[in-house]
Amino acid sequence: MSVSPTVPVTASPRTAQWVQADRDRLIHPNLPAGQKDRIVMVEGSGCHVRDSSGRSYLDAAAVLGMMQVGHGRSELAEVAAAQMNTLECFHTWELMSNDKAIELAVRLTELAPPGLERVFFTSGGAEGNEIALRMARFFHYRMGHPERTWILSRKTAYHGIGYGSGSVSGLPVYHEGFGPTLPDVHHLTPPDPYQIQMYGDEGATEFCLRELRETIERIGPGRIAAMIGEPVMSVGGAVLPPSDYWPRVAELLREHGILLIFDEVVTGYGRTGHWFAAEHFGVTPDILVTAKGITSGYVPHGAVLVSDRVTETVSGSNGFPIGFTYTGHPTACAVALANLAIIEREGLLENANKTGAYLGHRLEALRDLPVVGDVRRLGLMLGIELVADKEARTPLPTGTAPVATALREDAGIILRGNPRSLLINPPLVLDREGADELADGLYAVLRRVSSEGRIRS
Repeated sequence: MSVSPTVPVTASPRTAQWVQADRDRLIHPNLPAGQKDRIVMVEGSGCHVRDSSGRSYLDAAAVLGMMQVGHGRSELAEVAAAQMNTLECFHTWELMSNDKAIELAVRLTELAPPGLERVFFTSGGAEGNEIALRMARFFHYRMGHPERTWILSRKTAYHGIGYGSGSVSGLPVYHEGFGPTLPDVHHLTPPDPYQIQMYGDEGATEFCLRELRETIERIGPGRIAAMIGEPVMSVGGAVLPPSDYWPRVAELLREHGILLIFDEVVTGYGRTGHWFAAEHFGVTPDILVTAKGITSGYVPHGAVLVSDRVTETVSGSNGFPIGFTYTGHPTACAVALANLAIIEREGLLENANKTGAYLGHRLEALRDLPVVGDVRRLGLMLGIELVADKEARTPLPTGTAPVATALREDAGIILRGNPRSLLINPPLVLDREGADELADGLYAVLRRVSSEGRIRS
């Protein structure tokens, strides 16, 4: 499972050259102008990665929530090389297809919740959500209801950075300064059981269901195409909704003919201890978007799983008119097949539950620290809410970025955070030793965080 790198921990003589070239040539997301520091990763094994200076880190973020089977799996490299030597690239436009795309489509429908029988391949999660939004609107157009264009989403949701996927994302950073976004989008309150102050006396589910009903009535049920949501909000803080939230939302949407889109870009392929988080809630959406863990990030790839009803309607006599250059890329499909086989063969869904439970137990001790308001978990998807005041549940005034930096620099732990929470998504091969390393590092840093967000030495 979690394996420390066996490569020599020596610095590369090219580090300074790489850093300078990076400063001169690369545009980084979320990197402020003038920031000179760079960390150049050069190698990985299991749950660990090594930078060009020779330092090893525990990758508690699974890169960006994608590295299910861990770093350095030579068998995936071998599968990719073999496929490239056979048929490196082709597409699935019109009547063309390829063997690996067909085999992967069959495999995915075997794993998917019952009722999702068709597959549309993409190169990643944002592309998948773009397709899902287009399919939802096009479905109602083909059904003779072109006025059904509205998309419902949630505040603090993240669905990608395309103009459609970015528009339904509920974070202001993806809207400010980019001009008009997709029209006819409404963001609802997310169900966050920790933030009880948002719901008054109703509770999260009752508040959110009432708001959804009122929104449907205000916009008009005959004008709404779909609602999109992550079963468990990832970037929003590993927010696990009440168990009755999704079943009741799905029922209300069905009553009004509104499609349900699940964004399982992060939660899919074992992250929550199930192949798909939809299984945890007992809900089958009309469209389910996946990416990341489908190949563990070894090759960019994604797949949108779609019901027969939606597929037959959007395809119609003229076919669905949207596709990508890399749709059904055989090398990506071959790697995905091998990756899914590893997840199944090595029991990584079971490990997500078993090791996740152990890690969750270790992290419960963090609740005794003054700045830890909440610890939540499903499988190996965890969040730690940091607060300045436990009773008021107010976030740290500095956000979590300084804490994430201290974890990387002082404890050798790489993870990401949002303004309120630290997000923990280690590779699914994490074992108890890795869980202890992660828990010990978190405690060592979080015990030094003040209510003002300062990191004491």
